Amino acid sequence: MSVNLLNALALMLVIEGLLPFLAPAAWRQTFRRMIDFSDGQLRFVGMASMLGGLLLLYLANLS
Repeated sequence: MSVNLLNALALMLVIEGLLPFLAPAAWRQTFRRMIDFSDGQLRFVGMASMLGGLLLLYLANLS
């Protein structure tokens, strides 16, 4: 289990690093826009990300 968790964390870091590596200006602009979000909007983005991740995990474990 710990190997799977470590692999998942490593993959998340790789995916998270793609946008700042490939398009740093777009990444910076995205964060500038997020500063203007209200707490509720940020929570919604976080919730949508978590639900999307859970859906992907569910679909990956169906087979």
